[in-house]
Amino acid sequence: MHKYLFVVFLLVFTFTYGQGEKDSIRKLKKIGILYNSAKQNNALFFDKDYNYKTDVLKFQFFYNLKDWEQWDFNLILQPQVQIANHQLLNEFFITPDEPDYLFLREKFTQKKTISIYAFELGFQLRRTLFKNISFEATLGLGAAYIDVETERLAQGFTFIENFSLGLVSSFDNAELYLGTNLGHVSNFNIQMPNSGYNLLGFEIGYRIYLK
Repeated sequence: MHKYLFVVFLLVFTFTYGQGEKDSIRKLKKIGILYNSAKQNNALFFDKDYNYKTDVLKFQFFYNLKDWEQWDFNLILQPQVQIANHQLLNEFFITPDEPDYLFLREKFTQKKTISIYAFELGFQLRRTLFKNISFEATLGLGAAYIDVETERLAQGFTFIENFSLGLVSSFDNAELYLGTNLGHVSNFNIQMPNSGYNLLGFEIGYRIYLK
């Protein structure tokens, strides 16, 4: 399913970008910065085998794809850094049929700090609710590099998927965004292991319009 989602996402991006050349899509509309904090064990996802919590800093570049009445369709380029804290709590997650399983249990039950470097494309649907208040829904998919191997995800190339909902308050030439986010990290079975992480968190952002 992830593979099909990735292909569809690339096709939509290619189509909208090609169409947008006629409408000056390459003109940068606004820039921003976003902080996200999320974890695996929460109201929607819970796994007693391990802990995983991440802090994310995204730099955002907004391009307008289409305006229709009170709806806006935007493309967001989002280079980012994620710093995660991870620990395997249940050593029996590593089963005896795995080579060197005792060594792996010792290795993976240690607390780890993980860095993920990613570039994400976000497709955003935005609607004005009141004069200075808007609603946003953003679907994102990105390619990333994870620098530490865990029992759930191999070191190296991986992917991130995100879905965010939030509200925006506009004032002067800037915006303040508050929202919630569902995220997933995995590598499409390019490498093993690939159990991945499911995350729920909150996010806050600040944007500035460019003249």
